[in-house]
Amino acid sequence: MLAERKIEEALARGELEGLPGAGRPLDLDDDRLVPEELRMAFRVLKNAGLVPPELEPARKGEKKLTLLRARVESRYFHKVVRKLEG
Repeated sequence: MLAERKIEEALARGELEGLPGAGRPLDLDDDRLVPEELRMAFRVLKNAGLVPPELEPARKGEKKLTLLRARVESRYFHKVVRKLEG
């Protein structure tokens, strides 16, 4: 979590204020870094709710993390309810 700590430190020092585009939503359709010959295929995949094969492991990991987070929150919730009832 070194990157997160560095970002938090920079935020605390005010180094990330006034950056270009601050306060505006990200342009998630910006595909300048995708090779031109792959852009149309990637856009079709994205519109179909799919991801390129090389990104599938990250997507699966994200789903697992979401499920784990929900289980932890559920356990915590039930623990708090039991405490309140007891």
